Amino acid sequence: MEFVKTVPKDRLTLFLHPEQNPLGGGYQLIQSRIAIGSGEMWGRGLYGGTQTQLNFIPEQHTDFIFSAVGEQFGFVGSMGVLIAFWLICLRLVFIACNAKENFGSLLAIGMLSMIAFQVIVNISMTVGIAPITGIPLPWLSYGRSALLTNFIALGLVESVANYRPRKRF
Repeated sequence: MEFVKTVPKDRLTLFLHPEQNPLGGGYQLIQSRIAIGSGEMWGRGLYGGTQTQLNFIPEQHTDFIFSAVGEQFGFVGSMGVLIAFWLICLRLVFIACNAKENFGSLLAIGMLSMIAFQVIVNISMTVGIAPITGIPLPWLSYGRSALLTNFIALGLVESVANYRPRKRF
């Protein structure tokens, strides 16, 4: 029972002060911050980052994919990823506003909420402003079930857009 009581407390403590245990629980967050910072403006190039290529960031292909993007493509590449997610969310809002039925609108808003939540939590945890969780970055993190779920949900929302009434001129 003691383990169950101390693990959430330890995670929160390490989130607030990862330097207290730099070789244990704080290691991943510290290395992620180093990787994102070393990318600077334009990045180190594809497969050119030292943190990602030398495997200093554990699980970089799943939970910490944004730190690999930040190191290899820099601020510009990171902003490109954020703009791509923003455009997807903008498309979902457009579909929700123009849906023929309430169900289609709610489906689009649900997908928007799912994507926005995953993006905000994943990027926040890689830069150190949220606790580390196991939430993948949609369409970028390695994970077949999350990838399949996101594509199916996007396909359902696009079918809502496909069956809305067309404007006649």
